[in-house]
Amino acid sequence: MRFAVTKVCGGGGKARAGVLHIGSGSIGIETPALLLSTRKGLPSFVSCDLLASLPLPDSLLLHVCPTHFIEAPPLKTISNIGGLHCMLGLPDHILVAAAGDSIESLPSSEATNKFGASFDTPSGRRLVKPSDYMELVSCMKPNLWASLADEVPAWATDKRNKVSVDRTLRWLDACIALDPASGTNSFGFIVGGSSIEQRRLCATEVSKRNVSGFWIGGFGLGENIEERCSLLNAVTDCLPPEKPRLVSRLGLPEEVLEGVAAGIDLFDSTYIYQLTMGGFALTFPIDMVEGETQNGLLNNDGGDSTKINLRATTYRKDTSRLVDSCSCFTCQNHTRAYLNHLLNVHEMLAQILLEIHNTHHYLRFFRSIREAIKVGEFDLFWQQFVKKRRAHIAAAVLQA
Repeated sequence: MRFAVTKVCGGGGKARAGVLHIGSGSIGIETPALLLSTRKGLPSFVSCDLLASLPLPDSLLLHVCPTHFIEAPPLKTISNIGGLHCMLGLPDHILVAAAGDSIESLPSSEATNKFGASFDTPSGRRLVKPSDYMELVSCMKPNLWASLADEVPAWATDKRNKVSVDRTLRWLDACIALDPASGTNSFGFIVGGSSIEQRRLCATEVSKRNVSGFWIGGFGLGENIEERCSLLNAVTDCLPPEKPRLVSRLGLPEEVLEGVAAGIDLFDSTYIYQLTMGGFALTFPIDMVEGETQNGLLNNDGGDSTKINLRATTYRKDTSRLVDSCSCFTCQNHTRAYLNHLLNVHEMLAQILLEIHNTHHYLRFFRSIREAIKVGEFDLFWQQFVKKRRAHIAAAVLQA
């Protein structure tokens, strides 16, 4: 793996653009970028053939969860096939393995012990030891993998935060020792809960290990906005600038912008999945200089300034596209009324079309962030986004 920072915002800002290369002769992935969440290797509602309709190369990064494969298929079968790339038929995609997610493998800090991390899965609570985890990684053959970690919520005690850091560092050493490549393609996991001191300690210690990048976890577990900004900045201040930083569970547009401002390069989130399952479509302007309304209307139907609720009856006869300027398959071929119908009759095609659009739209959002950084206007981009969102909320309150 090779990573290079190509642009850093001036004026003391930390937002940066970069290029990530995986393997020799690979296509460069520009950062900040999004890892698409998957279930057993593929996005929840987008099949292998439909992946090609998503923007390239932005959609090549996929987060795969090794704990999804504990039950089936057998690890030996995955290994004999040649790993996940061969099994899924995705030779050109970049698979990044990390133990937990927010869909089917939730970290359980109460059940985690000194032997391994515990996860709540559809087949029950599972304890995963470093040796078990590395066996999964070895059979799956991902491009990159993150070490096992003991993630704790924001309300954990100082003692629990310290134990979390100690375990995570010990498991990182164990994972690197079990890796044939000695951690060359690994992301060191950084934890510490809501303790700035423990976050700094963990970041400093992980940066001393032979890792290719850093996976910053423990967010989205109860911390408030003020805590999150302080914790993110405390961590990134301790990390070497030449290696990529990834943060998990920060998916809202505002959270992504906060992360980018703190110097984060990659984001892992189930935001698109949650939107799709809820029947929501992203509609916010990609270029924040655009008008404050979408398709001439102020959305006042249970959505907000970033999305619309397509289950609402107001869309039953709406023959317009989700977003006029969007070039995705959904917007080019279908209307809001059709999606409203599909949702109300519980047809799975609704989720397929929504996930295509939401993924396409959010990847365009990341592209706009990169462009803003390159021209030195990220702070303005961020301010305009927040300003327009607040203006929409104020207008919705007045109309209520």
